[in-house]
Order: sequence, then C-alpha cells, then structure tokens
Amino acid sequence: MENIQNLPIDVQTSKLLDWLLDRRHCNLKWQTAVKEIREKINGAIQDMPENEEIKQLLSGSYIHYFHCLRIVEILKGTEASSKNIFGRYSSQRMKDWQEIVSLYEADNVYLAEVASLLSRNVSYEGPALRKQLAKAQQLQQELSRREVECQSSAADLRERYYTACKQYGIMGENVARELQALVKDLPAVLEEVGKDAAKLEEHIRLYTAFTNFVCDWSEPVLPMLTFAQKRGNSTFYEWRTGKVPTLVDKPVVEEAPPETVTDDTIDWGDFGKGADSAVANSGVTVEDGIDWGISLEPNSDDGGAGGIDWGDAEAAPVEIEIVDVGTDCPEGVARGEDALSLLENSRSRGQFIDELTELEVFLTQRISEMGEEGDVVAMSQFQLAPSVIQSQTRQHVREMLSEVQDLLCRLTSLRMQHLFMIQASPRYVERVSEVLRQKLKQADILVLKGATMAEKRQEALQEQSRLEPRVDLLAGCTRELQKQIEADISKRYHKRPVNLMGVNI
Repeated sequence: MENIQNLPIDVQTSKLLDWLLDRRHCNLKWQTAVKEIREKINGAIQDMPENEEIKQLLSGSYIHYFHCLRIVEILKGTEASSKNIFGRYSSQRMKDWQEIVSLYEADNVYLAEVASLLSRNVSYEGPALRKQLAKAQQLQQELSRREVECQSSAADLRERYYTACKQYGIMGENVARELQALVKDLPAVLEEVGKDAAKLEEHIRLYTAFTNFVCDWSEPVLPMLTFAQKRGNSTFYEWRTGKVPTLVDKPVVEEAPPETVTDDTIDWGDFGKGADSAVANSGVTVEDGIDWGISLEPNSDDGGAGGIDWGDAEAAPVEIEIVDVGTDCPEGVARGEDALSLLENSRSRGQFIDELTELEVFLTQRISEMGEEGDVVAMSQFQLAPSVIQSQTRQHVREMLSEVQDLLCRLTSLRMQHLFMIQASPRYVERVSEVLRQKLKQADILVLKGATMAEKRQEALQEQSRLEPRVDLLAGCTRELQKQIEADISKRYHKRPVNLMGVNI
C-alpha cells in the first residue's frame, strides 16, 4: 500500500482532459456549464473594489477558477464591513463571486476548464507566440542584412560615379558643364602634342634610313609624322594642299542643351484666333488658322495651276555641277574640316596615331634585335648600314620608344577618347551625363531603400519587444496552472505525486 502511495501519476498534458473524463472526475457537458459561468464572471467584474492585486488578476486574457478563489479571498478583506452576525456577507460583490465559485465546483467544471486551458496553452498559444517571436527576430536579421547591402551598393555606385568622373577628368559637380569646359581646352592640349611631335625628327630619320637600307623602300615613310614634326599641329587644309591658308573659318560647335525642349514649352502663338475673319474673301486656304500661302482657286493670273508656280515645264533641265571637296571655297580659305587642325580632324588624327603605332612597333622590334646582335652574322650585316643606324645604342632607342609611347598615351587615353567623342558629337555630353546621373540616382534610391529597411527593422524590434513579455507571462501562468492542477489531482488520489508531462513553454 505504501509503494502504491508513492507511485507517481504521469499524465500527458495533451490528453489530460480525456483522462479526467474517462475517470469521471468531470462531466461531458462541462462546456455548457462553463458558458453560463463566463456570463456571470463578465457581469461580476463590472463592479470591483479598488485593489492592485485584483487589477492584476483581471488584466489576464482569461479568468479561471483559481483566479476566482483568490478574488474571494481578497473580497473577504475589502468587504469585511458587510459581514453580519451570522457570518454571512451582505455585499453583492461577495455573493456574486461566491456563486461563481460554487458553480465552478459543481461536477468539477473548473477542473475540465483549466485542463482544457493548459492543453491549449501548451499546444497552440505557446507555439504560436514563439513562432511570431522567431519570425520577428528572423525578419530583423533579414532586414539588417538588406540594409547593409543597400548601403554597400549605394557606396559602390557613388564610388563608381566618382571613378568615372576621374577618368573623364572632372569633379562631378556639374557633369555637362565640366565636360564642355574640357572640350574648350582640347585645342590647347592637342597643340602641345603637336609641339612635342617636333622631337620625333631623329626617330623618323632612323626609321626612314632603316627602311631604305633593309627593304630598298622608295615610297615616303611616315608622311603625317614627318609633316607634323616640321609644322606642328597645323590645319588639315595645309596638310591637304601644302599651302598655308589666308583665312581659317572653323565650324561652330553646337553645345548640348541643358534640357530637352518638350511640346509643353513651345509657344505656338495665336493660331486659330480670328482666322476666318482675317482671310475672308482672300482666296487663301486656311487650316486651323494657319496661312500656308497656297490658294486652291484657279485664276487668270496664276496660270490655272492652283496658285502654285511650278516653273516652266518645257524649259531646259538645270545642270548640276559636281565639284571636289574644298573647291567650293575661295582660294586660301580653310572652311569646314579643312579648318580643323591635324589632331582635331578625325581622319588625320587616325593617320597620326597609326604612324605613331607603326613607329612604336619598329622601335620595340629594334630594341629586341639589338639585344641579339652580338653574333658575327649580325655585325657583318650592318657593316654597310648608314651611320644613323650604326651609331644607335640600345639605351638610346629605349628613350626614343618612351617618347613615342608618351605621345600615343596622351592621344589614346580614355579621357582623350571621351573628349574626341564630345567634340565629334555634342549630344554625347547628354548621354554621358545621363549615364552618370543614373548612377547617383540609383545610389539615392538604394539609400532610401536602406532607410525603409531600417524603419521596418525597428518595427520588427518593437514587435519582438511586445511579444517577449507575452511569452514570459504565458509561460509563467502555464507553469503556475500546471502546479495547481497537479496539486488538485493529487488530493483526489490521497496526495500521490502527479506529473503533467509535455509542458514546455
């Protein structure tokens, strides 16, 4: 008997209610009784004394039997003045709550209700709150990651923007204006390159001598570089004709407009206002108030051709004379492409760069060959070479190559390529400006997106702060309810230990 008394009773929490019903501790119709009790509780809580503990009890989401017992104990102190000589309370508050407790204890309705409440907390309420809390925490991590990505991408776009501006040689404060300012300085830069081309005399002489000696070449070698070395960055007219122009008429380069004109900004005037009265009896056709100057009415003065003078159909055809480029200008006047300098004109600049590249390849190859001319065959091969070839040292050729490469780099750098594009097409400025502006615009959008992520992360943090106390409160109430149920069942089995299994909140 003593062994049975110490044997614990283990009940799975999810099956606690079924366990109580199977052992007839509770009635199958307990839910109907609970519904009536809930109505009485809702009426009783409308009139309660000012007491801090009662406020805490009533602040919970669900008031059960054990709460009612505690409220009755508190009312015994607050309603002591209403107790008569027979030990009964005349206070309606006390009567209401005592009635509620009696209804709960009839057929152990309270035990079925708290068992159902405990099972619901363990199986549904607790997991749901924990899931919401985990979701809020996960959302914070995700939003924090995306916020960092937005900030990093925005910084990367801004860095790319300023790197691109640096390649163009501008600050990036006003892209269009700064690019156009660079183009204005381009002629001075090209003029410096033309002056430095004068240093290529020895290079050209060496290449010419080597070509004539090795290949017996009769054609002119590096004609553009030879011309530029002697006359600098002169006009294309001088290169084409061999004469210095008496007048240089450079084409006006149209600057890219800051904004695109739309139909909304065009003033079409007062077309259509009073048009009918203005052309009355004039014999002129008017459409929407626009006088096109064409009459559809034939008369004796216009030859019956609808007011349009088509010329003499039987006259001899007009002869069109085709002239060569530049011959339509007066003698000595450089106009159009002829007025551009050698390095401004795309055709001559291309030839200039090609010849520089040719010279670079020759010098590079020559340096390589000079490193292998220690053998007798090579020495005998150049015994009859001109002195300009034999007097060269490898180090000196390297210096000449460096000068050629410097000129090439100055003309073919990324910045110069962009400047030539801007000079050739002013609309290119608009395209470049738009591309660069898009980088800044995307960076600003990402910054705003990052700020939105930060706001949402703050909201998720607030949600977490709101859920954590609820989880802690539910866990505390559930553990307390577990102990109360275990103690109640233990009384029914002569104080045998009772363990409710599976309570994990």
